Amino acid sequence: MSGNDYVKFMTQEIVKYMELPQDERRKRKKSKKKQSSFSSKWFGLLPFAFKLLVKKKK
Repeated sequence: MSGNDYVKFMTQEIVKYMELPQDERRKRKKSKKKQSSFSSKWFGLLPFAFKLLVKKKK
């Protein structure tokens, strides 16, 4: 992906986000907070990376 394509993509995503009603944006934000797992919330990305590594070896 070239730099120009990346800027175009990011611009489109920002415009989509800005066009959403404020209530919808709040709902998305709340749902993202609910989806975060306990381990990543309290210990960061390290447990997630370790879990992926273990699954990959199996």
